[in-house]
Amino acid sequence: MTGPVHAARTDAIAPVDPELVATSTGGPTAALAGFAAVLRHAGMAVATDRVVTFLRAVDHLGVTDRAATYLAGRVTLCSDPDDLPRYDLAFATWFDPAITTRTAPPTATPPPPRPAPLADDHGPDDPPDGTDEVLEIAVAASTEEVLRHRDLAALTRAEREHLHLLLARLRPEPPLRRTRRRRPAAHGGADPRRTLRAATRLGGELRDLHRRDRDRRPRRVVLLIDVSGSMQPYADALLRFAHVIARRTPGSTEVFTLGTRLTRVSRELRRRDPEHALRAADTAILDRAGGTRLGEVLQTFVDGWGRRGVARRAAVVVFSDGWERGDATLLGLQVERLSRLAHQLVWVNPHAGKSGYVPVQGGIVAALPHLDALLAGHSLATLENLLEVLRRA
Repeated sequence: MTGPVHAARTDAIAPVDPELVATSTGGPTAALAGFAAVLRHAGMAVATDRVVTFLRAVDHLGVTDRAATYLAGRVTLCSDPDDLPRYDLAFATWFDPAITTRTAPPTATPPPPRPAPLADDHGPDDPPDGTDEVLEIAVAASTEEVLRHRDLAALTRAEREHLHLLLARLRPEPPLRRTRRRRPAAHGGADPRRTLRAATRLGGELRDLHRRDRDRRPRRVVLLIDVSGSMQPYADALLRFAHVIARRTPGSTEVFTLGTRLTRVSRELRRRDPEHALRAADTAILDRAGGTRLGEVLQTFVDGWGRRGVARRAAVVVFSDGWERGDATLLGLQVERLSRLAHQLVWVNPHAGKSGYVPVQGGIVAALPHLDALLAGHSLATLENLLEVLRRA
């Protein structure tokens, strides 16, 4: 606020009548947004961002607590000390259970004249003063936040389409590694060549000490995605997630799928359009939704790709639930070999973030001693956390 806020008088505030709030058109959210419209009628400058903040504050404090609702609105909706009397009168008029009509409270000074609406601006049944816009923005913000924590396997078709948009908005920062090549820098060791060259231009006077430091390049990221039957509900989202990383750093990202065979899909996922990339990857993957032989497939990767440089000093991520139909001992041995090659080895299990999860699967038990981290991967929020882990690799 621009001015001092007087102490709120909460001792005389009665509890909110839950039935009154529930009977408001559209439920509690509509009642609170309607209260914001009343404040606009009273001449207060209540912007959309203040209304969204007010709705979030009431949702956090509890809509049935009248004192908390009063204080939340007083802090978030009032922008000037002159707004306080208008706010108190509007709050008492709107939330008083004895008043059944919802009218704008009288004001000391009339609000400025409103411009005449255009012919196609609002219909007779539309809520006044942009209340529908407030509700739409608030619902959109809360829906996106809820979707970030929803299980990828339980999403509806509409939620999956929304998830695709959120995945496309990700901007992963690749992990960096220090190379042997050195570059000019403000800090670091002395650079004799640049220092002597500068001294030669000054007639042999050694005036400035130039420095250099080791250059930094993107570290290779290797994604191994289990596309077997048990991982089918998560496979599409994980491949789209891999496409985001591959498009961000195409020269330092390798993507393979694991099932009954090993399939390299790096080239397919480097295409710009995600739908074209996913269709090309589906065509290349011949064992999707099939069985799982993680131990044998990882051995193929380590022998054919990992030891030849793909996994050396790389950040390797295995996306799998750990169900192994083959020998779990072989899987543990291959994970140990892979951990010795990689700079960081992370296992992402979609079930690890669920309540009551215990790593009892044979594959997870065999691999766990050789991992740098076991992370959850069942939601967009957990995938964003994985990006942060990779950035620090």
